Amino acid sequence: MPLRARDLDAGDGGQRTGGCGARGILIKGGVHLEQARKLQVIALDKTGTLTEGRPALVAHRVLSDSLPEQQVLRIAASLAARSDHPVSRAIATGLGVEPLSVGDFGAEPGRGVCGVVDGREYVLGNHRWIHERGLCSPELEARMQAQEAQGRTLSLLASGDDALALFAVADTTRETSRQAIEDLHALGVRSLMLTGDNPSTAQAIARQVGIDEVRANLLPQDKQQIVAQLSAGETVGMVGDGVNDSPSLAVAAVGFSMGAAGTDTAKEAADVLIMNDDLRKVPETIRLSRKTHAVLWQNIVLALGIKAVFFVLAIFGNATMWMAVFADMGASLLVVFNGLRLLRGVHAEEGNTQYKLRERFDAR
Repeated sequence: MPLRARDLDAGDGGQRTGGCGARGILIKGGVHLEQARKLQVIALDKTGTLTEGRPALVAHRVLSDSLPEQQVLRIAASLAARSDHPVSRAIATGLGVEPLSVGDFGAEPGRGVCGVVDGREYVLGNHRWIHERGLCSPELEARMQAQEAQGRTLSLLASGDDALALFAVADTTRETSRQAIEDLHALGVRSLMLTGDNPSTAQAIARQVGIDEVRANLLPQDKQQIVAQLSAGETVGMVGDGVNDSPSLAVAAVGFSMGAAGTDTAKEAADVLIMNDDLRKVPETIRLSRKTHAVLWQNIVLALGIKAVFFVLAIFGNATMWMAVFADMGASLLVVFNGLRLLRGVHAEEGNTQYKLRERFDAR
């Protein structure tokens, strides 16, 4: 039974259905609440979604003696300070040096940033971009693998055919991430990490939180393509917070964005906003969707059942005026009171059990 848009709209923050607004969940329309119960796969971004999104610079090393060390660090800080990516901000903050003037600044989504300092062009990019530029020597690869094995995200400063410095940034997983993934699995929903980070770091984070599958070294268009491909056979949701996640959020059946830490672009593309950045709200939304669907069917059966009984009594001449009043107004009140139960929210076990019972009913 389709939900009506007025049953849950962005204007009331979802408080008409389960008090979503009070629980930190903002659903932009009833159709998105209806779709949430059908989700079979949830794809999640890493930085800022599974992790806190507040990485810190934990190590750096100058790789070339073509420039003084302090100059190399100032150039890296100058480029990083112009970017709004969490990793770049961590580098700029961690180095703590006075930035230089940057000209012709540009950003390559999923790769890094570039700019001209003192008449020379530099790039500050991830492992993938530096590898594509042919600057990863065997010695540098070994050094990067050692850092990535510890779950660290790497950025390198390069110019021309010279890799100048290596920066290692570490982020911590959200306290709620592992519980959220466990809740999704309990609901029968698969989890998939989509990240532009390197495979070693992605696998390390996935092991910490219990993710089923990992796809790493992805550009924004790669994420979008994967979500679109999966959507051909399954109902897919996407959880993200950054500009790079926006295309994937738009093509997913239900897009979830972090309301506090997320970018404006991601919030605009998403269908559901998690206002307090608690990932456990994702499985809670699915449970609420399943319970709302169950309550709708209960109300339909209840209302039609009462009217059917009254109709039979009327045919045999046993109906009274008070019975007619009850069949009309009484049924309406019962439906309203049954729907009000949603204001209490839904527990994990309750939502999962109701959905399984509903699946058995539909199968028959």
